[in-house]
Amino acid sequence: MNTKILETLEFNKIKALFEPHLLTEQGLEELKGLAPTAKVDKIKQAFTEMEEMQALFVEQPHFTILATREISAVCKRLEMGADLNIEEFLLLKQVLLASRELQGFYANLENVRLEQLARWFEKLHDFPHLQGSLQALNDAGFIENFASEELARIRRKIHDSESQVRDVLQDLLKQKSQMLTEGIIASRNGRQVLPVKNTYRNKIAGVVHDISASGNTVYIEPREVVKLSEEIASLRADERYEMIRILQELSERVRPHAAEVANDAWIIGHLDLIRAKVRFIQERQAVVPQLSENQEIQLLHVRHPLVKNAVANDVHFGKELTTIVITGPNTGGKTIMLKTLGLTQLMAQSGLPILADKGSRVGIFEEIFADIGDEQSIEQSLSTFSSHMTNIVDILGKVNQHSLLLLDELGAGTDPQEGAALAMAILEDLRLRQVKTMATTHYPELKAYGIETAFVQNASMEFDTASLRPTYRFMQGVPGRSNAFEIAKRLGLSDVIVGDASQQVNQDNDVNRIIEQLEEQTLESRKRLDNIREVEQENLKMNRALKKLYNELNREKETELNKAREQAAEIVELALSESDQILKNLHSKSQLKPHEIIEAKAELKKLAPEKVDLSKNKVLQKAKKKRAPKVGDDIIVLSYGQRGTLTNQLKDGRWEAQVGLIKMTLEEKEFGLVQAQQEAPVKKNKSMSSNVLLVVVRKRDWISEANGTKRP
Repeated sequence: MNTKILETLEFNKIKALFEPHLLTEQGLEELKGLAPTAKVDKIKQAFTEMEEMQALFVEQPHFTILATREISAVCKRLEMGADLNIEEFLLLKQVLLASRELQGFYANLENVRLEQLARWFEKLHDFPHLQGSLQALNDAGFIENFASEELARIRRKIHDSESQVRDVLQDLLKQKSQMLTEGIIASRNGRQVLPVKNTYRNKIAGVVHDISASGNTVYIEPREVVKLSEEIASLRADERYEMIRILQELSERVRPHAAEVANDAWIIGHLDLIRAKVRFIQERQAVVPQLSENQEIQLLHVRHPLVKNAVANDVHFGKELTTIVITGPNTGGKTIMLKTLGLTQLMAQSGLPILADKGSRVGIFEEIFADIGDEQSIEQSLSTFSSHMTNIVDILGKVNQHSLLLLDELGAGTDPQEGAALAMAILEDLRLRQVKTMATTHYPELKAYGIETAFVQNASMEFDTASLRPTYRFMQGVPGRSNAFEIAKRLGLSDVIVGDASQQVNQDNDVNRIIEQLEEQTLESRKRLDNIREVEQENLKMNRALKKLYNELNREKETELNKAREQAAEIVELALSESDQILKNLHSKSQLKPHEIIEAKAELKKLAPEKVDLSKNKVLQKAKKKRAPKVGDDIIVLSYGQRGTLTNQLKDGRWEAQVGLIKMTLEEKEFGLVQAQQEAPVKKNKSMSSNVLLVVVRKRDWISEANGTKRP
């Protein structure tokens, strides 16, 4: 896309709005190089990345990235065989740390589905060996002693020698205190010295390193420490050499991975830029627009990003519509409207969010052209017209049906009649070539062109005649009208003069009255649209509240079911435990007397779940509602918890049932249906233990069914 449109619409200022949200120099470099494109896949990828980052922020609102510096030049030096210095290694270390933190963040990320962003996270490299090696450099740029055994040895010797020097000097401080100006050890030229009074300079043997400005103090390195100091200087040189060797060794370790580290740095910067876009969305209430495949533009409550407290407007540039002509007086915001449309398209085609409401759609144009310039004085009118016309001629030679064109004050700067004729001719040429065009003009002749010509629409900027101020509201479909008479009257011009003037332009007044009616209708439609939007927002809030309530009810339902299952499991456990005890007692007796059988039956009856009211069991109620009972169905008597079989249906709606050895008459509400289960045939045996076992097994059956499970 041509760079002139970026300058005309001040696109660099738009990009600067994102800079405060960036944390890395790599992200800043990518932002600076950002430019609009007509490649659909590239734009869609940028939009998807922003949407996924928004979803990530919902789950992790404090997601951040470690600040890093630009390292592309450092990596190039490595690839060319150069060795890095400490500062350059610190830059690499920061990138490796940021990469490791992002990998850890992604590994622990849950409840967010990522596709485009996942590609970037997964492309980050893991360099544990490099990170370990670079630990030898601390954040202050100091090479730690453990970087090599030789470095540690040298530094130990330096430490020991410096301790000896301090000990000798401390002794001299005590011995020669009367000869010193101060009782301290000073430092000059990297050597430890004593501040000796000038009168005693010959009393202390050594090397003079400095004299005070007054000449009263001589800084002498005593002879006793000169040799030690020379050893320290030599060790310092060895230390520097060893540090250089360590940096060379580290450079060789990193060199094979220079390209991978550079790629990681780019990914970190790219993720940082996406994060900055989403932070901009949050700060400015921006949106990720939808993409239109047929160059249709629909902007809802769009705002100019560089205008403080900009008025939000709707712009509908449909598929069939080729031209929008904004008419009306100056200072109403026509030029701002042009720039808003142009900047919004540039931002979207650069993969940036736009200042508009959800539901906004943008087109994709191969080129965007504009002829927008500030008005000049009357003396410069010829040059103004010439410069504008030169630009327009150049544009007309380049535009096609895949272009968007913005024309400000078309035909201005020359004779009004000729200017209007030229403007209409230019717009007609563009219309026939199907070039999407938004143009502003103050020529009234173009109102008729907008009304009479197919695929052309008039528009204007609203003007408040009460306050005599523009409202900057865009009124699409309504041509601009002159407010000169109304303004003059409100400013105090006599009614006679205003009346005389209006009589001379009766025809224009008729047109203005029609326009006034259109304005009123547009305002009414806008109010209705605002009301509809408010209702939509309320409905959206209500839907969210209902969804939240639905989820809460589902959670409560699941909690109640879990409680019922736990309660049923406890009953089963208790019943089995007690029945086992009864069976043990019965098996321990070889013969049973009649009264013992009666006692055993009584014990088994006690196992009925008196504490559980099965009439309120939701599982049984649900099972009962599935179908009507019929003869032969297995049932549970709700009041006793005993299992039986329906044997006959009586006329009064009641049922006869066989419950154990007892035949009972029951109403439907007194029993529940039980799902049929095949039981293993049990041989009839007069042994009490077999009967008891059958009762216990059946008891476990109905408890399991009440719990929604089947006995294996």
